[in-house]
Amino acid sequence: MLAFIDETGDTGLKITEGSSRFFTIALVLFEDHDEAEACDQRITLLRRELSLNPSFEFHFRHNSDKIRKKFLEAIHPYSFQYLGFALNKNPKKLYGPGFSVKSSMYQFTCGTVFENAKPYLSQAIVIIDACGSDTFQSELSKYLRRKTAETGYQRIKKVKMQSSHSNNLLQLADYVAGVINRKVQGKKNATEYYRYLSIKEVSLRVWPD
Repeated sequence: MLAFIDETGDTGLKITEGSSRFFTIALVLFEDHDEAEACDQRITLLRRELSLNPSFEFHFRHNSDKIRKKFLEAIHPYSFQYLGFALNKNPKKLYGPGFSVKSSMYQFTCGTVFENAKPYLSQAIVIIDACGSDTFQSELSKYLRRKTAETGYQRIKKVKMQSSHSNNLLQLADYVAGVINRKVQGKKNATEYYRYLSIKEVSLRVWPD
């Protein structure tokens, strides 16, 4: 099993000064490695179809509406599932000293997604968009293993950090995070984008409600 995780929004709490209202994470799961490879190749082919540079990064927040729809149409036929978690940073609902530390907030949100995903994980190779220091990456890897630990069963086989710029399936995870973030907030075109992904959704949780 392959698992790809990416996020949208930020971990800042100063919403009135420009921080995002939600910090949203998506975990995309491919049970079949060949299916993941086929989806990866389809995304590469899409760049050629759209006359884009081979190094062009599909990034939901920065891409045009046209590119977003073409990307979602391209990946729709492939067999994958996803789980999403949107952290509502409303200061009236979110409190506790841990949320004032960016790394702690990131760990909590990632950990919650993986805890929800435990029934679906089996010897998963987890690929996360590289961020932060080597120490942070190491601590995050250990944290996720603890969250999914189960006696006699290996939920996570390995955790890798890779750049989304060079990984098509991390770009897919970015798109899933972007779409569900729009859905949670009821933003423009949210319904139109979401229809490509709704059938692949295992769970989408917003917390605090």
